Amino acid sequence: MDEKALIARRVALELKDGDLANLGIGLPTLVARHLPAGVRVFFQSENGIIGMQPLPEEGFAWSDLTDAGGSPIGAVPGAAAFDSALSFGLIRGGHLDVTVLGGLQVDEEGHLANWMVPGKMVPGMGGAMDLVTGAKRVIVAMTHTAKGEPKIVKRCTLPLTAVRRVSLVVTDMAVIEPTDDGLVLREVAPGITPERVLEATEASLIVPAEVPTMRLATAPS
Repeated sequence: MDEKALIARRVALELKDGDLANLGIGLPTLVARHLPAGVRVFFQSENGIIGMQPLPEEGFAWSDLTDAGGSPIGAVPGAAAFDSALSFGLIRGGHLDVTVLGGLQVDEEGHLANWMVPGKMVPGMGGAMDLVTGAKRVIVAMTHTAKGEPKIVKRCTLPLTAVRRVSLVVTDMAVIEPTDDGLVLREVAPGITPERVLEATEASLIVPAEVPTMRLATAPS
């Protein structure tokens, strides 16, 4: 299975019926394609929309209807569009139930670094700082390693997005929950052992006696 699809299918199980949710640019946008049958989520984008959805089919793109990254999107009946001031008011006011964001690093304290690599040109932080600070739950969806190097580290070497601890980390190898006691290994991906996760992780992990195999959403056909 494609690693990005696996991550998106696991994250989709964290979204509940009626949630107001924000999906970050890139991998997190795939989550909308894997919602289980009967789960209706209201997707918000910081550029000013509630009710976005994946394009129903090719050819439906409209230049004025995009997500925060500029990719074309669809909209559900009754979707609302508004300006950035209101959009960020929703985020900063704590009205988002959940945000799903990509990550460059997560450390032992659950801190996320996801907005820049020093020395590389970036357009700016975007809404990442506000989302990590304001959403009720913050889920990080990312690959476990990059070019063979761990992305779950003892201490972030990249600039932090916020000092708030994230709620959950979902990778192509594991589901990890940051807690007061440290990072807890909650699930492993199909075909992956806890030992292999430990080998690919720089940070210390708390490993329960039993670690179940990762649950995956089955999107409606």
